[in-house]
Amino acid sequence: MELSVREMELSLKQYQLHKINELLVFVTQFNEFYKEKFRDICLPIQTMDDFRKLPFTTKEELVQDQQLYPPFGRNHCYPETSYVRYHQTSGTSGKPLKILDTEESWNWWRDCWVEVLKSSGVTNRDRLFLAFSFGPFIGFWSAYEAAKKMGTLVIPGGGQSSKERLYSMIENRATVLLCTPSYALHLSEVAEEMGIDLPSTPIRAIITAGEPGGSVPSTREQIETRWGAAVYDHAGMTEMGAYGYSCSARNGLHINEAQFLAEIIDPETLQPVKEGERGELVLTNFSRYGYPLIRYRTRDIVLCSSAPCSCGNSYRFLPGGIIGRADDMVVVRGVNIFPSSIETIVREFMEIKEFRIVYYTEHEMNQVKVQIESEEDVGRRLADRLRERIGIRIDVERVPSGSLPRFSMKAKRVIDERNRPQQVS
Repeated sequence: MELSVREMELSLKQYQLHKINELLVFVTQFNEFYKEKFRDICLPIQTMDDFRKLPFTTKEELVQDQQLYPPFGRNHCYPETSYVRYHQTSGTSGKPLKILDTEESWNWWRDCWVEVLKSSGVTNRDRLFLAFSFGPFIGFWSAYEAAKKMGTLVIPGGGQSSKERLYSMIENRATVLLCTPSYALHLSEVAEEMGIDLPSTPIRAIITAGEPGGSVPSTREQIETRWGAAVYDHAGMTEMGAYGYSCSARNGLHINEAQFLAEIIDPETLQPVKEGERGELVLTNFSRYGYPLIRYRTRDIVLCSSAPCSCGNSYRFLPGGIIGRADDMVVVRGVNIFPSSIETIVREFMEIKEFRIVYYTEHEMNQVKVQIESEEDVGRRLADRLRERIGIRIDVERVPSGSLPRFSMKAKRVIDERNRPQQVS
């Protein structure tokens, strides 16, 4: 007999509460970081409301803990000899975190990525091209492991130029490309210069990571148009795991609720946000016992919604995926601005090859401008659309072709020059 929607919801909540209690019992015995943090906890947790009374975990805490207890800190439950993998965060928002995984935890990472690949329609008949130079950043290491488990041929692209990667994809008849949204767009630029017609290549799907662009409709449309391939988004963090993936609808992200508990809070009040409001995503991973995180503030901004996805997946759905980062938000003339909001509009102009956002101070007030590379003069139209949609005037500056940087990993398109001392001529 099939379960009703209500029964399925209750079953999932009961399962998650059970997994939380298993994790809490373990960490309060074997993890020095959480043993101290949860020293007054009373187990077992009876309800999710009780769980939400536990303190949050922040990246700042983990960084400080590693500084006090170098090199790896105390958020590890096993002796150092039990760990087989080392990774570190990219450091784009502060000092990098060092992360260790046991074999069991690394297999868990792999299995989370198996769900990402399956949701993107990948099978053992595909050939995956990883446009990624393997290093300490976790990148697509776990995607590689997942593909191996699924019996899918993996074609590595490390240590190659963009031209070499394009040749390798074509010559080896790769069907799926894994890269950042920015790099997918850059590869399309290089292909155009080389006279390669990307839609005629075997690439049928692109799985993106590292940036929110894969769920930004205008960015996704640009990539799909240039490649003639479907774009599937993915969300993960080195310290948390691969927690989110897109589906056949490709208009947001599903949380893998079998492995993660998701909360959405107001970053100021720390209280749950209401339906339809934006908030910060807070996650707990259930089975990464080698490096657990409980009520971790990701700083990712998402939309709180209980509406089901049209694909039929009952796991929690985040419309539009990751909307922005709490630490990326800047208030300009009373308006909250996320870089992803500007990107959404910029990417509606196919003529724009690359862009950059510059924050600066003028007359002691925050200002913002957008620099663009475009063969056509679309500055006025872009400025009008930015003003109409964001609500303030944003200057648009056209810069020479090729003058803005390109990125193979996480893009850094925001320059913050606020309060920089003015040069005296």
